Amino acid sequence: MDGGGVVVLRWICGPRSVGLARRELRAALAGWKLAAVEDAALLVLSELLTNAVRHAGVAGRPVETRFARMPCGLRIEVHDASERRPRPTAREEGGWGLPLVAALATRWGVTGRAEGGKSVWAELEEAGPDAH
Repeated sequence: MDGGGVVVLRWICGPRSVGLARRELRAALAGWKLAAVEDAALLVLSELLTNAVRHAGVAGRPVETRFARMPCGLRIEVHDASERRPRPTAREEGGWGLPLVAALATRWGVTGRAEGGKSVWAELEEAGPDAH
């Protein structure tokens, strides 16, 4: 991250959180002048956060989102307390799944957290994943 900004928010583990998080991401992107990645970023966030809410929620533990301005774009992270790793299937129930994230992001992955749980993240560049 280049110090250009990081937005960290915690959400209750429920479907309403996805829309609220999208609104916060849209505001951050406007402030960072990253309109070029807005559509893709909102879709990626929706998939990652919906997966966390539906499949990785731990009672009493919030889900955290982090939006970070990078020199060439944006990094989106969704942190949860579950050790359960996402499975990239063709189309998940109620969503397009991780193949959509892979198609829109320059790179993505899953990282374990020292305090338990995981972070599922995706990076989007202003030029898009096919510009390389």
